[in-house]
Amino acid sequence: MNKTLLCIATSCMTLPMLAHAESPYFSFKDGNGFKRFSVSVGALHVMPQGKAQPFQVNTIVDEGTKAKVGDVLGSSVVDAIDTSVSGASTKKTLLSTLLKSEEAFLNTGITQQGLVSFKGTDGKQYLKGSVAGEAEIDGLSAWSNPGTGLEADSVTTLGIMTNYFFTDNLSLEMKAGIPPKVDLNGTGKIYAPLSGVATPSSVGSILGDLPLKKDIEITDLAAHGAAASARAWTPAAELQYHFGKTGVNKFRPYVGVGVIYAYFNELEMNPQIKQDLVNAGHMIANIKDGKAGAALDGKPSSANPQVDLEASSAFAPVATVGFTYDFNDKWFAVGSVSYAHLKGDTTITVSDATKGELIRSTADIEINPILAYAGVGIRF
Repeated sequence: MNKTLLCIATSCMTLPMLAHAESPYFSFKDGNGFKRFSVSVGALHVMPQGKAQPFQVNTIVDEGTKAKVGDVLGSSVVDAIDTSVSGASTKKTLLSTLLKSEEAFLNTGITQQGLVSFKGTDGKQYLKGSVAGEAEIDGLSAWSNPGTGLEADSVTTLGIMTNYFFTDNLSLEMKAGIPPKVDLNGTGKIYAPLSGVATPSSVGSILGDLPLKKDIEITDLAAHGAAASARAWTPAAELQYHFGKTGVNKFRPYVGVGVIYAYFNELEMNPQIKQDLVNAGHMIANIKDGKAGAALDGKPSSANPQVDLEASSAFAPVATVGFTYDFNDKWFAVGSVSYAHLKGDTTITVSDATKGELIRSTADIEINPILAYAGVGIRF
C-alpha cells in the first residue's frame, strides 16, 4: 500500500517534467529545436562619431602665374597690400592718400577721369588698368583649410535584419534598412590664400612693387544650414555567436563581427554654398584670363563654372553586441549596439566646358557610427 502510494506520488511528480521535456520549445531536453531563419524589423538609429577633416584645395593657377591686373577697385588693391613686408605700410599709405585725393577730385563732377583712377558705373573708384600694371600670383595652386570639413548628422530609419543559423549558436546576419537622407553639416570657412607682387606701371617710380597678401573668403560652410545631403546605403554582413540554447533560454545575448559597405547617392549641395563655389570658379578663371583685378574684385569671368559633388564608397569593419528575448517559438524581441570604423571622402569640383577643371577640393569624412537597433522578429 505504501509502495503503491509512493509510485503514484512519484509518477505525479515526474509527469510535468516529462511533458515539458517533450515540448518542442523551451525544453530542457537537448536545445536542438531552433529554426534556421529569422527576420526582424525595427528602429535603427545611426549616430556618427567622426570629426570634421580639413579640405585640401587645388586649382589650375600655378605658382608664379603672371597676369595683367586691368581695371580694379582701388580699395581692393589697398586692402591686399601685405604690410608685414618692410616698407609696405608706407606704400599702402601713399597709394591710399593718392586715391583719396583723386576721389575728392572726381566727386566734383568736373570729369570722370583722374590721373590714376576713374569712377565706374557702379559709383565706385577704380584704379586704371594702365596704372595697375601686372601681378605675379602665388598661393592658389594648392592649400589646406584647417578647421573646415563635413560631419554626418544623426539619423533614424527603418532597420531590417535577417539571420541564417548554421547551428543553434552560430549565424550569419545581413543588416539593411530604408536608406535615409543624411545631412552633412559644414564646419569653418574656406579661404583662398592669395599672395604675390603687383608692379604698377605709371606710378611704379613712386610706389615700386607692391607685396600682396589677402585671404579671400570663398564660403562659410556653417552659415547656411546643412552644407550638403546624401542618401546613405549601408548594408552589412556579420557572423554572430548566440549564447545559451533554443528552448532553454528565453534571453540570449550575442556578439558579432563583420563588414559594412557604405555607398552614397542623390548628393545635393546647399544652394548658397554652391553659388559661392561658382564665384570662386570665376575668380580662378579671371586669373587664367589675365584679369587679376577682376579676380580680386570678385567679378564674373568668361567661364561658366559648374559645381559637382561626389562621395566615395567604402568598406569598414563592424562589431556588435546584442540580445534576443523569445516570446514563444516564433516571435522575439531584439536589441543591439554596433560600431563601425567607417571613413570616406568627398570631392568637390568646379569646372568649365572650355577651360576644364578650375578647382578640385577634397576632404575625408570620418563617420565612425554607433548604430542602435531595437525591433521585433519572427523565426521560420
